[in-house]
Amino acid sequence: MRTAFITGATGFIGFHLALLLRDSGWKIRALRRKGSSHPLIDTLDADWRTGDIRNSQQVCQAMAGCEAVFHVAADYRLWARNPADIYESNVGGTENVLRAAVQNRVEKVVYTSSVGALGLTRDGSPADETTPVALSDMVGHYKRSKYLAERKAEEFLRQGLPIVFVHPSTPVGPADHKPTPTGKIIVDFLNGRMPAYLDTGLNLIHVKDVAAGHLLALEHGRVGERYILGNLDLTLSEIFRQLESVSGVRAPRIRLPYRPIYVLAHVCRILSWITRREPLIPFEGVKMARRYMFFDARKAVSELGLPQTPVREALAEAVNWFREYGYAPD
Repeated sequence: MRTAFITGATGFIGFHLALLLRDSGWKIRALRRKGSSHPLIDTLDADWRTGDIRNSQQVCQAMAGCEAVFHVAADYRLWARNPADIYESNVGGTENVLRAAVQNRVEKVVYTSSVGALGLTRDGSPADETTPVALSDMVGHYKRSKYLAERKAEEFLRQGLPIVFVHPSTPVGPADHKPTPTGKIIVDFLNGRMPAYLDTGLNLIHVKDVAAGHLLALEHGRVGERYILGNLDLTLSEIFRQLESVSGVRAPRIRLPYRPIYVLAHVCRILSWITRREPLIPFEGVKMARRYMFFDARKAVSELGLPQTPVREALAEAVNWFREYGYAPD
């Protein structure tokens, strides 16, 4: 039985990927930090190794004997007391994982980047893997760190490490236990904390389809190529209307003007610097909302066979899971 090494298996995407690999006949070797867990972790049947991607020796030892590597782990936050932590995990951790892959002579690596590290079009039309992008386009430490991490991965690619890049858009679905920033939006909606919205847009995809995209990238992805793992472009208003239809919670009807919210978010950012607490309104999130984050996943669909589960189904599963596990009332 072949063994796949996974980082981030206690996270949202990584957990679903581990389940899929298990069901596809792979033996799972998974790295997790001490104390890191998941409410459904017992279902994985993985060979867990305690370690941190920021520790190169721990990563290399844990990876020994594995044929494939899925580097999914990332520090996904829009705010951090110490932004250097985000770079240490996302850039330094990526370097450690890929160096370990070289040392252990793995057959193939699937590196989980993000659409946040890709370019956006000026007119709001869907971007693809070839849309021009630069570091100056990156809003916030998370996006900048993922952009820099991808450049680090390209260095290993040029040195001969067989890497396929996948760029998930905005995954939704069950088992978002932390939850992710997108999951927090759903939780806030279910708890009646979304009285209004900004005019922005996202590309949504079922998290199980994202997991499938990773395995398909391993099996069929071309080395050095990028694949956007996405599905449906929706405005935030449309997302809330779909959530209303699957949850029974009334969607907000009030669209907020961007400028006053931007100013308020800036004030919240200043206060967070003083208090060292997470801001009520994330400044970087508001800046991102200024543009529609729409993406074209046709390359992954045509070359990999990326599944396209209806997004409404993904939202319904997310709502049911958040309610079942006490994040929101029934």
